[in-house]
Amino acid sequence: MKDYIVALDQGTSSSRAIIFDRNGVARAVRQKEFTQHFPQPGWVEHDPMEIWATESSVVTEAVSSLGLSGDDIAAIGITNQRETTIVWDAATGKPVCNAIVWQDRRTSAYCDSLKAAGHTGMIRSKTGLIIDAYFSGTKIRWILENVPGAREKAERGELRFGTVDSWLVWNLTGGRTHITDVTNASRTMLFNINTLEWDDELLSLLDIPKSMMPQVKSSSEVYGFTSLLGDAVPVSGIAGDQQAALFGQMCTEPGAVKNTYGTGCFLLMNTGDKPIMSENQLLTTIAWKIGDKVDYALEGSVFVAGSVVQWLRDGLGIIKSSSEVEALASSVPDNGGVYFVPALTGLGAPYWDQYAKGSINGITRGTTAAHIARAALEGIAFQTMDIVSAMEKDAGVRLGELKVDGGASRNNLLMQFQSDIVGAKVIRPEVTETTALGAAYLAGLAIGFWKDVDEIRKQWKAERVFTPSAEDSRIEKVKDGWRQAVGRTLTDKH
Repeated sequence: MKDYIVALDQGTSSSRAIIFDRNGVARAVRQKEFTQHFPQPGWVEHDPMEIWATESSVVTEAVSSLGLSGDDIAAIGITNQRETTIVWDAATGKPVCNAIVWQDRRTSAYCDSLKAAGHTGMIRSKTGLIIDAYFSGTKIRWILENVPGAREKAERGELRFGTVDSWLVWNLTGGRTHITDVTNASRTMLFNINTLEWDDELLSLLDIPKSMMPQVKSSSEVYGFTSLLGDAVPVSGIAGDQQAALFGQMCTEPGAVKNTYGTGCFLLMNTGDKPIMSENQLLTTIAWKIGDKVDYALEGSVFVAGSVVQWLRDGLGIIKSSSEVEALASSVPDNGGVYFVPALTGLGAPYWDQYAKGSINGITRGTTAAHIARAALEGIAFQTMDIVSAMEKDAGVRLGELKVDGGASRNNLLMQFQSDIVGAKVIRPEVTETTALGAAYLAGLAIGFWKDVDEIRKQWKAERVFTPSAEDSRIEKVKDGWRQAVGRTLTDKH
């Protein structure tokens, strides 16, 4: 019996492989960090060859750690950092340059020119997205304009574009399969979420040859086979990391909401089979496609969440490891009037200020490292609160509960503060690896490993529920302090 599914969780700072059994229990996890490249201020790059090398090695390590082989693996699912852009040579399989990461801001000025030319409404209606350097489309254009010979090769049909899922599938299948799924396609600013096709008008606007684009598939089907583990194993599930987490949290009914606390923070609400265009600066995106049924979601993106803790460690040096931040922040009763707006790569929803820089407000002689650590954690929760507020307005419903996952969701201080300021239950599941779990579920459904979504839903269990407990007057005071801090951080170009 093939009793296991392997999920490849290719994130912004590390490559991971997690092996799940039929009960949705993680049996083995292997992880490798890889290099972050910052060639200029506002530029963020990864080496695609290092992404593939780390991901392929953690897969084989995870499988062998349980004494398994390809014979035991029913399927592979993939979930990935979204929007990160890779362009490679179709003949050699070699990238033409480093991957441009989702956080990268180098195309901000070009995005401004698209807005000034009046393209905002057209792009919004087709893609559900706001014009921003965050998305893949302007990154592809930058590569074609700035990498010597890339434009000519692309025009001759010799180059391939892919988000990280496409790159992994290409390498897993030995260059035989150039595909993506609807969730990743919907984050490129080139995909029409109404027709479910690459949009010729958008490709023409950004001057991107259609021959570069991958074939778009559903989120749960057999895309191809890999011999990485010896025997041919089907690759049968793909979803961008946030959509995978939404599925892994079993937010399968309209109105269900989850927030993932990773490098960034991503809050998604399932809106069912119709896209809701946001009136409050949120994104409309595809949640997943299973069979012929498409589910849509509203999304709010916070660019800097867990990475602010990395900055406290690596940039400021006030902690030695990320795990120390909760104890340091808990050593003071409150933030001491300090507010940290972590706009280290601009501000995402609902502000969309790509020129904003991070700020720490309210520092006095009495401010300590503990106050700054606490303000950093609270900044993550405040940004989430701003998105919840926008989402409640768009959906016309009051949030009753928020399912949480990702590394920072294990921080009890942060989760309690989150519950206090959004005024809702915060529910942490037993399995916080919901991103990888979602990819495993999608892969398993495609091959009948699990019968249907109802069977999977029975596996979801809460580990802890946080309920609001702070005094209203205190909450209003800190919210007001946050609003003032954000106001000081936003730029004139906002």
